[in-house]
Amino acid sequence: MANTAWQNPTANWNFDTDTAGQTNAYFLPEIFSKKVQIAFRNSAVCQAITNTDYMGEIASFGDTVNIIKEPTISVSQYLRGTTSLSSTDLTDQELQLVVDQANYFQFEEDDLEKKFSHVNWQEIAADNAGYQLKNAMDAEVLDYMIGAVSASSPDHILGADASPAGPTGTGTALESITGAIDVGFGSAEYDPLTVMARMARLLDQQNVPSEGRWFVASPDWYEVLASTSSKLMTTDYNAGMGSLRNGLVQDGKVRGFSMYVSNNLPTTTYAGGVCMAGHMSACASAEQLMTIETLRSTATFRDIVRGLHAYGRKMLRDNAAVVAYYTID
Repeated sequence: MANTAWQNPTANWNFDTDTAGQTNAYFLPEIFSKKVQIAFRNSAVCQAITNTDYMGEIASFGDTVNIIKEPTISVSQYLRGTTSLSSTDLTDQELQLVVDQANYFQFEEDDLEKKFSHVNWQEIAADNAGYQLKNAMDAEVLDYMIGAVSASSPDHILGADASPAGPTGTGTALESITGAIDVGFGSAEYDPLTVMARMARLLDQQNVPSEGRWFVASPDWYEVLASTSSKLMTTDYNAGMGSLRNGLVQDGKVRGFSMYVSNNLPTTTYAGGVCMAGHMSACASAEQLMTIETLRSTATFRDIVRGLHAYGRKMLRDNAAVVAYYTID
């Protein structure tokens, strides 16, 4: 069967300049939806796992917040008749949270787009820019925290992102493994709950409070964790409260940790991935949207919209977090 006119792209095409005398019979209307397809968002977790108490104390890029550490008081045995008591001098050791990180966005909206567009491009673009700023901070803070965890006295790094890839020392203590920890359920693999239990023990040994502990890992970790016989990660076994809100995997706790999932953990070189556990007091973060402004372009008929986001982060207690490098076969 021969194509009809509307099926033939070579004749009477909608607004075809090469076709003379087009009639309405060949007009193909295009409808533009007022709803814009929104890109998927990563879940940002850094604000949920860091201390944000100092957020209101920053005003601009370069600000420094001095955080005074609690002094450690010596306790001595008292004996009857003691006439000379020793005193502990109070120290004012400080930690500095410096707002030394910044990201910006800038986009332009043409006057014609603003006049004739069926959607509010400026609002949509600004919303995406806000997400991109938040996502960039989240990835950078997670990377910083993993690099700032105590590596000696105490050693809070389990496994290693080292060559050769894969575990060396499987079957020995987790602290003795020199490569990535092989996570799974084979005879020479470590149950992910076992790794989490060891992370909890390391925190216990540093007197880290049980309340306020968190655990963050990539989706592949939770895939393995969900396959355990305990079924901890399924809604059937946590009163139907399974969820994924702002990275929070579920309302209940596992091994004392609030569970978060993130795609912003740093990429490893040899290990399959890295996960981290810790306490809210381990790291402090503070952020401020310093500037958001609209100005006219001097080169064309456009509005320029731009914003500057500044933030800082400081590891306050490097012994209140634990990192584990792992691989999944």
